[in-house]
Amino acid sequence: MADGTSPIAPPAPAEAVTPGGINHLVINVRDIEESHRFWTEILGFKQVGASSRRPMRFYSGDHSGQMNHHDIALVENPNLPKPPADWQMFDMPVAINHIAITMPNREAWLKQMAWLRQNGVKFHRRVNHGMTHSLYISDPNGYGVEVLYELPREVWGDNIQGAIDYAEPVPTEGDEAFVDDTNYPHFGTAKAPAAE
Repeated sequence: MADGTSPIAPPAPAEAVTPGGINHLVINVRDIEESHRFWTEILGFKQVGASSRRPMRFYSGDHSGQMNHHDIALVENPNLPKPPADWQMFDMPVAINHIAITMPNREAWLKQMAWLRQNGVKFHRRVNHGMTHSLYISDPNGYGVEVLYELPREVWGDNIQGAIDYAEPVPTEGDEAFVDDTNYPHFGTAKAPAAE
């Protein structure tokens, strides 16, 4: 065609094409104003847009000084059931276990934890994983939110499974919740699968 497009579909590959990652997440919320306050005032996302057709808002994190078209969107659905009073990692009656939010570095993560504590956000769980150090909180709809920073790649190397299997619990109360051991374990090279 004259505009450079082709009406012929490309040949199908032998397997699915690996995506570059998740582009954005859209979640249903009971009260869009309550959720807006949580995602902006508590977690620090910036609203970048809103739907003119339905109660829906779009938010972006900081992408090296740039705003993304959106990382997360909220859609108001007042018919959602209220979440249980106490959040837990598993066995919650919500479709999303948790949403992981990456902080740009360790220092930003520590500051964000201090901000969350100052604003009365309950720390449900603190874990030093093999590839992240993480704090788990929950949003007003019962969705878990993991606030994390990534450990240096050399910590887990190419042994993703070893890093996934590692979980060191950290206290969630008092000053101990802010202790962050940077003597990271190293997982190195993954072992090759055993020959059959």
